[in-house]
Amino acid sequence: MAEIQIRNVAKRFGEYQALRDINLTVADQEFMVLLGASGCGKTTLLRIIAGLETPTEGEVWIGERRVDHLAPRDRGIAMVFQNYAVFPHLTVFENIGFGLRMHRLPDEEVRKRVHRTAELMHIEELLGRYSGELSGGQRQRVAVARALAMEPDVILMDEPLSNLDALLRLEMRAELKGVLAESRTTAIYVTHDQVEAMSLADRISVMHQGRIVQAATPVEVYRNPAEKFVAGFIGNPPMNFLPARSVGEGQWEVAGITLAGPRSDRPGLDFAIRPEDVTPDPAGLAARVRVVEPLGPHLLVTCDVDGHMFRAILDSELSVAPGETLNLMPRPDRIRWFDPETEKAVS
Repeated sequence: MAEIQIRNVAKRFGEYQALRDINLTVADQEFMVLLGASGCGKTTLLRIIAGLETPTEGEVWIGERRVDHLAPRDRGIAMVFQNYAVFPHLTVFENIGFGLRMHRLPDEEVRKRVHRTAELMHIEELLGRYSGELSGGQRQRVAVARALAMEPDVILMDEPLSNLDALLRLEMRAELKGVLAESRTTAIYVTHDQVEAMSLADRISVMHQGRIVQAATPVEVYRNPAEKFVAGFIGNPPMNFLPARSVGEGQWEVAGITLAGPRSDRPGLDFAIRPEDVTPDPAGLAARVRVVEPLGPHLLVTCDVDGHMFRAILDSELSVAPGETLNLMPRPDRIRWFDPETEKAVS
């Protein structure tokens, strides 16, 4: 059982508050992704779980053990770093078996585990080579194999695919997800790449300014962002925002049209809709087209709606040109509303 519990964790570096009141439970065998922009605290949180940083406040539990007072080697974890940390003077076999040798496992057990994880990562034919003879993708596979060979309760990964080119990242994402599911290891993965997060995670914890603002499945984070930050951070392009004015009980005026929305005592809310969730309709928002970008089966159309930038993803067969005015109707079931003061979702 390798459930991870982060309880009321905070971290300060001098007067700088890197983490504040972090509470998170990662289920046994779950693949959790920590997602956020640079400086949001995700790597600091990962290093606290690993034992490379000490929390200023709070507790870290793995299974039934509190581990925040334990050295990294005593926590039952393995870590994969961004720079791979593959030893150039050792062969692939020796790299994968390095941690096992440090734990003084018998030679036969080392050989068995090395071959098993090399086979899992499809690098069994590379075991006799040195890292200088390997491509970036092969070195990444070696780093993951070395971590898995330890048979850890938890594997922690800090942006491990960021140094690979786009095509190789795509290949490694699919491979990594399959391998970790097969190994039944609890995983926490740090990235700033939302596509990587959406494709890998069982759940995503979105971090912003040292706190977790939403922890949910990729679909829930995308469809139902809990805060305006999440709506603007997740998605490419992100959600569109327009101011909304109350014109009656549950009725809101948005850029000249009236839409049904939540009942609220606020005079105004922020209306939000994803670019793919609008369709041409004469009764819709008046959108003056500024830029049209063909994207194969779709057009990305950047418009001006009542003085605000507004993007729409439309069928490529639609005839659209800069300077024209489109009328775009939001799908009612895909609209999100946010309190302009708290920036939290209003339902």
